[in-house]
Amino acid sequence: MEPLLVAAVLGVVEGLTEFLPISSTGHLILAGGLLGWHGDRAHVFDMVIQSGAMAAVMWVTRERLFATVSGLLRGDARALAFTRNLILAFLPAAVLGLAFGKTIKAALFSAVPVALAFILGGLAILWVEGRRARRPAEDPGELTSVDDISWQLALGIGLFQALALFPGTSRSAATIIGAMLLGLSRSAATSFSFFLAIPTLLAAAGYDMVKHRALFTVEDVPLFAVGIVTAFISALVCVRWLLRFVATHDLRPFAWYRLAFGAMVLATGLTGVVSWSAD
Repeated sequence: MEPLLVAAVLGVVEGLTEFLPISSTGHLILAGGLLGWHGDRAHVFDMVIQSGAMAAVMWVTRERLFATVSGLLRGDARALAFTRNLILAFLPAAVLGLAFGKTIKAALFSAVPVALAFILGGLAILWVEGRRARRPAEDPGELTSVDDISWQLALGIGLFQALALFPGTSRSAATIIGAMLLGLSRSAATSFSFFLAIPTLLAAAGYDMVKHRALFTVEDVPLFAVGIVTAFISALVCVRWLLRFVATHDLRPFAWYRLAFGAMVLATGLTGVVSWSAD
């Protein structure tokens, strides 16, 4: 395939999967393997086009972001607490990613570990949703707003996000399921996961681009532009749909998808029917 077409395909894959609990990294690794898109350049490209998905969530949540920035300038307690919580939730993945990211990339960025992570993540979603469904009727309820999150809860959600360093786990799944386990409603957990994506994706994309800048030239700008734009458009559609979906549905459909897709990747990859990744 032509490089620009590959960039467009991967941009759509990124945008459609970044905020769903199904792992954008896992899908990009597998799609890249099928398209012959692999190596350090491919990895950096995959990270940088996440900025397109990040821009989409910033657009959808722009009113809250503007209110937070203006609140910070006024010293508003609500804005300060919200910003503090995002920073605390961001730190675990940032610290552990810097410490172990290279080792994880070398050992786990291939089809079998990704497929296993898909399956384990699907089982985790089924367990959490089943646990929630069995909650007694007299249960006092869940936290229904991101403003109800304490700094301790924010740090806990951040520790769950760090699990997404393992490709195929899904940053969205880890943060949403982790937040639900810690007492947030599904809608509040999803909203906080969106906000947390902004510093996380921005830092990951910026770090990888600076670290590997020698791999690229000005001629690669159209490649990145296509990937970022297609990621933005597809993520915009996906984020709006997901916010409506979680208001009236649980996450079990995504769990069944993860189980089916992971099993299919394992079966076809181990039998040699499909070459999901390239050396």
